[in-house]
Formats: sequence, C-alpha cells, structure tokens
Amino acid sequence: MSERVFIIGPGHVGRGLFRAFRASGVEVVGLHGKRPSGVATSTGNIPHDASRANVVIVCVRDAQLDQTIEEVTVAATDGRIARGTVILHTSAIAEPAGLTALTQAGFPSGTFHPLVPFSDPEVSAELLRRGWVGVDGDNAAKNASRRLAGHLGARVLEIPPGRKPAYHAAAVISSNFPVVLASVAGHLLHDIGIPDASAYQAVESLMSGALANMRQALPDDALTGPIVRGDAETVGKHLRALHGHPAASAVYRALSLAAIEIAGWRGVDSKKLAALAGLVRSGH
Repeated sequence: MSERVFIIGPGHVGRGLFRAFRASGVEVVGLHGKRPSGVATSTGNIPHDASRANVVIVCVRDAQLDQTIEEVTVAATDGRIARGTVILHTSAIAEPAGLTALTQAGFPSGTFHPLVPFSDPEVSAELLRRGWVGVDGDNAAKNASRRLAGHLGARVLEIPPGRKPAYHAAAVISSNFPVVLASVAGHLLHDIGIPDASAYQAVESLMSGALANMRQALPDDALTGPIVRGDAETVGKHLRALHGHPAASAVYRALSLAAIEIAGWRGVDSKKLAALAGLVRSGH
C-alpha cells in the first residue's frame, strides 16, 4: 500500500516528519496548523485536503492532544477524513481517550513515536534514517506505522499495552540524561580549574568512546571503571572529592548504586559489592 500522509501540528516534530517523509518518497498531502509568533496553537478547521490521506499523524503537545483528537473526530464524522484512514499520534506517554471511539467508527488508531530528539527538524529527519519508532495500537495502525518507519529507514519498537510510562522513562533516560551527565561532568572539571572548551571536548570524547564500546557489546558487558573492579579505595577518593559538589555527588552516588547491581550480574565478588554499596550510601 502506498501511504499518503497528512500531518497535523507544525512544531518541531511535525516539521521533522514532513521533511523526513518527503525525503524518503512518501507523499505528504498537507502539514496543517497555525503558528502565530512561532508558537503552536489550536489546529482547528482541518481542511478537506486531509481526505486525500490514508494516514493522519497528529504531532501536537500532550496538553493539546485530546482537543486535537476531538477535532479529528469531527473531521472524520463529516467526511473531511475518509473512513478507514489510520489515525496516529506522536506522544510517547499519552493515551487519548478519543482514539477508542475513532477505532470503533472505522478509523484504526495508535502511536507513532519517533525515538529521536527533535530540537532541529532538519537534523531529526537525518537521525530517523537510522533511528527507531515506538508503535502501538490496533493491528492496522501498527502495520501502517511499520510501513512508514520502513520508508524512513527506521526500525520499530512495539510498546506493550499499558506500559507507555515505563517506555517513556527509558526514552528520557537514554536521550535527556546523557546531556545532563555531560553538563555535570563539564561543570565539575570547570570547578577544579579546567577551561570549559577543553572540559566539554574531553567529556564528549569519553562519552563517544562509551557509545562505541556499546556497539561491540551489551551495556552490561561494556561497563568499565572502579565499580566493576570492586575498587573501594578509588570510589572512596571520588566520594570525598565530591563533597563540595552536590549535583555531581548525587549523580555519582545514584549511578554507582546502579553500577553495583550491574557488577553483581557480571559476577563481581558479593562481599566487595556490599562494602561498595555501604560506602556509596554513606557518601564517604
């Protein structure tokens, strides 16, 4: 089946998908919405052009999603969206109540959540070519999502029913928290007198190396450092050095406890790990 896509929502996600679909040869029959002063607002008055699409993708903020689904329902009722059209939305966590009524009325529905950062629509389109898309919904909606992802060159994660919050938390940990870690590490180097340019370049180099290691092995196997060596002396020195750096100390202790769990899976001596856990919890 040849997809003809109508996108609702002119923000970063909508424009990123517009670029990505156009570049991959998918027909986009419209990108709908109002952006006065650069701010996305109501997407009302869905035009009749939407009737040419067999997939409608709603790309609005979660706070606007229920209202927009209501507008889609009205458009579906009066013929501006053809019966049988698949209705998808890009929220990683929302479960719009209105989708059930749409599905029952003959409009298959579900989620099409691109697992890429959309800070720059042009860059996001490129990232999608080697990225992932989270999908859920009824079978027709999931099949349409798989076809669209295939056109983009992306792979698909099927989100288990009822597990969207955990799925979204994992996405936030993967996408947002590396940036937080880079900032915390860079600030720590700055605080001890290392120039910012050198500090952040060094942090980026280390993080790139860690990602390269994960391309060769699972994360649990790629982890290096004092925790997986059971090196309590080094960890103690770190903790003492971080006493004057609250954010870095909190991050170090939280992630060290997670690393201790991984080290246990790796077979590190349980007595060493218990001593490390006590040291990390005490903070010194």
